[in-house]
Amino acid sequence: MTDWLLSRYYSKSPMSGSGLHSYAPLLLHLLTAAALAGALTAVSVLVGWRRPSRAKQQPYECGMEPTGDARQPFSVKFYLVAMVFILFDVEAIFLYPWAYIFRSLRWYGFVEMMIYIAILLVGYLYLWKKGALDWHK
Repeated sequence: MTDWLLSRYYSKSPMSGSGLHSYAPLLLHLLTAAALAGALTAVSVLVGWRRPSRAKQQPYECGMEPTGDARQPFSVKFYLVAMVFILFDVEAIFLYPWAYIFRSLRWYGFVEMMIYIAILLVGYLYLWKKGALDWHK
């Protein structure tokens, strides 16, 4: 009986049929999420109050009166620091899978990761030398 249940879900061939049947739960999840989001939005539009006033139409800035123009340009430095942060943050994510399988990789994995960290450190030092990390410059 157990063999019959296992053979029902697993086959000896790694790609039996089209292989798309394994994506059915993901598709069902996405369709359910889209339907729920649409239903909640529709209910909000149908049931919600519509009493616009001058105070409600103003932009909200943490409870303070808005000052200046909303389309004020930002310094390029802001975007540069944001991109550098995202770059190093994404690179740091690669440390987690390595740490998970560290023992099975042995010295090869250790040396490989030290090279990876050295490359990141060279990039970090280059950015530091160029002043990309100095916010007040």
